[in-house]
Amino acid sequence: MASEDRRIIRTRNNLKKAMMELLKEKNFKDISITEISKSARCNRVTFYSHYENSTQLLADIFQDYLNELAQHYKESFKGKKSFSLSDYSRNIPIFEFVYENQFVFSLMLMGEVIPGSQNHFCETISTISRTDLTLKDEIWFDIEAINLYKTYALLGLFIYWIKEGFESSPEEMAKRLSFLYSTTIGEAIVKKE
Repeated sequence: MASEDRRIIRTRNNLKKAMMELLKEKNFKDISITEISKSARCNRVTFYSHYENSTQLLADIFQDYLNELAQHYKESFKGKKSFSLSDYSRNIPIFEFVYENQFVFSLMLMGEVIPGSQNHFCETISTISRTDLTLKDEIWFDIEAINLYKTYALLGLFIYWIKEGFESSPEEMAKRLSFLYSTTIGEAIVKKE
């Protein structure tokens, strides 16, 4: 039984690795099951015994990276009773992980490869915030609204980072996130037409 489980894990890992290598060469929609199987050194029957289609395979890859990102997020407050949202240092490992895996997060967060992958990212983060964190002070409106606001702000910041070609360092991005989380932006000025 255990050797069968190891074989399943090894085959899935080979399929994931094959998909990632092919994505570096061509667009997702142009990758066939035959190409993935050949690159993973298995046949189409083996592929279909693990995944219904290539979208499900890529979603599984995204889930692996989201699980690891979630671990970094949880580690950022592990062992603490409270923390300041202006403390950027706790967010650096999160940005470092995304930086180290730019290719995958660019595919995932730009939302062009698998529709809904941005929402899946946000739900992963907001679930942790919802279940593991709360605000120290009472607020006058629903905390879920704040949770979603902060989660989608994080998504927006990651998209900005992707669009700028990851020019800013993980530390700089962590500082920006802490600034956004802990500062009221203030008044807006209407630009002249």
